[in-house]
Amino acid sequence: MEKAFKKTLTVIISIVLILSVAGCSGEKNEEKTVRVAALNGPTGMGMVKLIEDGSEGKTKLNYDFTLTGSPEDLNGKIINGEVDIAAVPTNLAMVLHNRTDGQVKLAAVNTLGVLYLLENGDSISTIEDLKGKTVNVSGKGSMPDFLFRYLLDKNNLKAGEDVTVDFTLEHADLSAAVAQEDVEIALLPQPHVTTAMMKNENVKIALDITKEWEKATDGKELIMGVIIVQKEFAEKNKELLDKFLDEYKESVNFVNSNTDEAAKLIEKYGILPNAQVAKNAIPYSNIVYRDAIEAKESLQEIYKILYSFEPNSVGGKIADDGFYYKK
Repeated sequence: MEKAFKKTLTVIISIVLILSVAGCSGEKNEEKTVRVAALNGPTGMGMVKLIEDGSEGKTKLNYDFTLTGSPEDLNGKIINGEVDIAAVPTNLAMVLHNRTDGQVKLAAVNTLGVLYLLENGDSISTIEDLKGKTVNVSGKGSMPDFLFRYLLDKNNLKAGEDVTVDFTLEHADLSAAVAQEDVEIALLPQPHVTTAMMKNENVKIALDITKEWEKATDGKELIMGVIIVQKEFAEKNKELLDKFLDEYKESVNFVNSNTDEAAKLIEKYGILPNAQVAKNAIPYSNIVYRDAIEAKESLQEIYKILYSFEPNSVGGKIADDGFYYKK
């Protein structure tokens, strides 16, 4: 009788274990697919290892990744609820929050400053050295424009008076003009900085705008890229979102620690067109991971400054604490 009982118990335990293993192996496939989008360039670079692992089935979650070079296309997908999570420029996060009546939240920071002042020459070592000079900047009324004007103001210089700002050329054309020495001084983001320097060894970084920002704002971080999430997704899928953020952080660490391999993946997925450019740009792209709450003080400083120049640059108003996702 005892033998029969033990045998029956063994069979029952075996069945339970088999069902448990089967349940675990099928768990990922039954989970919700997380739709993630990013713009090509620095804001998408930190995600590349996660994209690669997702394609190989090595991630904890099921992902559907979308990469695009068009901010307008990405905006539409976010507003229409076609993506759950996205990597976007810092000011765009606030714009989308306001345009959707608070249906977009900021979940994390993924990119610090990517702006540099390039020079063909050797005459600039401080912001004050720009007095009387012409600086070429892409995108009048853009975030880089406002950040640059703020730094001029903090150094007692006025754009249009003490410093001439030329907005004629867009990023790619301006990078090429610097490399060809048609332009002496230019404010550019990565990877256009790297592209110009690779084409002409005489082109050098005169000023790191991230460091200049820290000086001007009592040590605040210059945050230029963030991760946003649909509010409804965050509320209904907190565990999934937190898992994504953990996997994203691991991807960022991989990119910063394995530059060669990361650069190849960045080219593979079209985030940048060239692996060598990616390899050279990664150390200057300030790819990071910060929880939203941790970065809130620096973010609020940026939003206030952008608002002071142009309220529409942040969507007309600065959001309250509900904008920031708490992990």
